[in-house]
Parts: sequence; structure tokens; C-alpha cells
Amino acid sequence: MEPGVREPLVRRPSPSYRTFPQSKRLEKEYLRSLHNQRLYLAVFAAVLGNFSFGFSLVYPSPVIPALELHPNPALRLDQHTASWFGSVFTLGAAAGGLSTMMLNDRLGRKLSIIFSALPLAAGYALLAGAQGLGMLLLGRVLTGYAGGVTSAAIPVYISEISHPRVRGMLGACPQMMAVLGSLVLYALGKYLGLVLDWRWLAVAGEVPVLLMILLLCFMPNSPRFLLSQGKDEEALRSLCWLRGKDTAYTREYEQIKDSVRKQSQRVSWAEIKDPFIYKPILIAVGMRFLQQLSGVTCILVYLQSIFKKTSVILRPELDAALVGLVRLLSVAIAAVSMDKAGRKILLFVSAGVMLVSNLTMGLYIHFMPVSQNSTTANRTLVSSANLPAEPTNYITLIPLLATMFFIMGYAMGWGPITWLLMSEILPLKARGVASGLCVVVSWLTAFTLTQFFLRVVEAFGLEVPFFFFAVICAGNIFFTGCCVPETKGRSLEQIEAFFRTGRRSFM
Repeated sequence: MEPGVREPLVRRPSPSYRTFPQSKRLEKEYLRSLHNQRLYLAVFAAVLGNFSFGFSLVYPSPVIPALELHPNPALRLDQHTASWFGSVFTLGAAAGGLSTMMLNDRLGRKLSIIFSALPLAAGYALLAGAQGLGMLLLGRVLTGYAGGVTSAAIPVYISEISHPRVRGMLGACPQMMAVLGSLVLYALGKYLGLVLDWRWLAVAGEVPVLLMILLLCFMPNSPRFLLSQGKDEEALRSLCWLRGKDTAYTREYEQIKDSVRKQSQRVSWAEIKDPFIYKPILIAVGMRFLQQLSGVTCILVYLQSIFKKTSVILRPELDAALVGLVRLLSVAIAAVSMDKAGRKILLFVSAGVMLVSNLTMGLYIHFMPVSQNSTTANRTLVSSANLPAEPTNYITLIPLLATMFFIMGYAMGWGPITWLLMSEILPLKARGVASGLCVVVSWLTAFTLTQFFLRVVEAFGLEVPFFFFAVICAGNIFFTGCCVPETKGRSLEQIEAFFRTGRRSFM
């Protein structure tokens, strides 16, 4: 047969569907030619918001014990007010996620992140200068609101400026920086979180906020967002800056532009019935819901108090710092392996480790004798933080090890991958709204858990929440196997094509 006759058979497919072997070689050559230095800088500038989020999330852990002993009655916390101080952050985060449903598509991803710095700085200022419970709670709400905005905006920004070769690794950076923020808080809390000096923890939280604003002013916006706003030339310059001017970035630009053109309008209520829209949204929302039900926020917020209750052999503040270090190392492992092992296998391993850890913790608390320091220790969590622990047996290392393995399992999978998949699988036309919805669901769930955690402990004992968390982790395993797609090595356009056409060969 003449070559001219066969020409139509090798015509290039539509840019959004470049998933077949004939284009894989070109894709790999292009990915190897990219310069990532500026991309890494843009990601670092953005994830400073996650650092502040992690810092403010666990702020109550060293501060609650100090405020319970505060000489000023207006600032002294009891079990009821401590519960609100720990949980109201998540209520603010839910409000932040709700507002990001509009901010992501109106201001753009980058400006939404910058906007979050305003309530964050104001919240830290209120905490640093608090003269009563009202200022403390308002400060927590504002820092939570900022955390909700960054939770929805930063993963989307990173996924849209990254390319498939490093998107998994960079997608783990928000969780890694949040963990680092928590670890720094624990470390500073050991030296500053005393009865009077706890205010300096809030002052220290202002530093990464200012650095984030300074760096982000020089970073580009997402090329996909700019194209959706009709700013083609600016989008091309943004992609050129991110990829390097001597690379063949115009091909990727045409792929993105073709995908954006097919989704030029915002999602309507009628389109929600389309499986291309509702399936990825349900998967993303379901993962955020199950992630919080696994108990991670409760454990992080009340970490030092839990260790006091279980009489761990080390000092609670040292235990908290050690857990934070394990969490950081685990997220780093996930970041390195995510683009090699894949997302699903890490989710399976993560849920399995969390299941065993929560079950171990529940069984230990149920069968081991309660602390000898207080006859009410088995029923009271926060008040027991006031009492000195006097461990006499190395078996008290079990709750510390169980918590470390839980955090390690969470940080290897259900922590970073849940955020990454949210930003990967959501269709562009619904990405801004749906990411905000995910954050709202996530933090409303977290608020409910943190608000009722202490009440359940007081009524039924500390082991009951951990048994509940174990059951949820078992459900996470089934959810991963039945619902979660593998997105390793696929561009955002290829992932959208999978949900649009149902061609499982893409995955």
C-alpha cells in the first residue's frame, strides 16, 4: 500500500487524548527536557501557607495545658472551653473552604492564597494579644478560616502548574509543609509554651505569613486558570516561566488550551448529572470525609493530653515532637515514592497501618490499668493534663508507638494523597467550586469530631473513639479498592479524558 494512503491512520489525536504509545515517546522526551527550578520555587512559595496551616492547627496542643493553669480567670480554660478552643479552628476552616468555592474561580488560585494571609495575620495577632476567651476563640476562627482557604487553593494551584513527572512529589509538599509547621510548633512549645510565654507562639506564626506574601508576588498564576479567563498570552508566558523558554512548552500549552476550550463555561446544575462531573466530585468528597473520620485531627489537636492520659513514659511535649518528626519523615517517603509506586498502593498501605494502630491503641487503653495519679483519669482527658504522670513500666511505650505508626501511616497515604487526588481528578470547570466543597465537608467533619471527642471520652472512656477510628480505616481500604482511580504519570487532561470517556486503558 502506498504511504499516502496510510497517512490518515497516523494522524495525531486530539491534544486532550494523547495517551497512546505513538505519543508516549514524545511526552517522555519533553518531560526530560524541562527545567524545574522555577516550578519548585513557585511551589515553595505556595506551600508556606500550608506551613502556617499546620502550625495553627496544632496550636492548642501545647497551649491548652498552659492556659488551664493561667492565673488570669479570663484566660483560664476548663474542659468545656478547652474543647471549643481546640475545635473552633475547624469551624473557621469550613467557612474558608466555603468561600474558596467562589474565590478560586474569581480571584484565581494564587490570589486566593495571598488573600488567606489577611485573616491569618489578624488571627495570630488576636492570639498573641488575647485578654479573654473571646479573643482566643476569634483568633482560632480566623486562623482556621485562612487554613480552609489554603486547603482548597494550594493543592489546585500546585497541580495546575506541575507536569506529570513531578506532580505526585510536588502534590505531597502541602502535607509535608503542614507537618513541618506542626513540628516547629511542638519544638517552640517546649521552650515558649509556658504559662506566660505561650503568646510568643502566635508571634512566631506571623513570620511564614509575611514570607509567603513576599514570594508569591513574584510567582505566576496557573496557566489553566489564565486560559479559562481568556488571558492566552499571559498563560503562555506563565507556562514559559514554569517550564523554561528553551523547552517545547508550546505543545503542552496547546493541550491545556484544547482542554480549557472544551470546558469554557462554569459547571451548571444540569451538568452535575453527567458522570464526567459527579463521579470525580463524589470520589474527592468521599476521600476527604473518610480522611477526617479516621481521627487524625482529634489526635493531633489533643495529642499531649492523650499522652498524659495514657501515662506514656516520656514527657508529653517530647512525645508530641517525636510524633511530628515521624510524620515529617513519612510524608517525605510518600513524596519520593508517589510517582513510582502509585497512589492506590500507598492508600492501601496507609489505611492498613492506621487500622492496626487505632486498634492497638483502643485495646491497650481498654485492658491496661488506668493512671494511678487520678481515680477519674479514665473518664477525664483535659483535666488529667494538669496532673504529673509517673510511669513505672516500659509497656507505656505502646500508646506512643501506636500513635507514631498511625501518624506514619496517615502521612504516607491518606494525608497527602487525598489532597493530591482532589486536585487531580476534579474537572477544570468544576475544580474551583468542588475543591471548596471538599474542604467544607472535611472541616465540618473535623469540627464535629473534635467537639464531641472529649464528651465521648468523658462518657465512655478513651478507647471508644479509637475503636471507631479503626472501623473507619477498614472502610478506607474498601473505598480505595472500589472507587479510587490510579493517576500516576497521567496529565490532568488525560485524567479528565478517563472520566469523560470511561476508557479504563488510560489508567
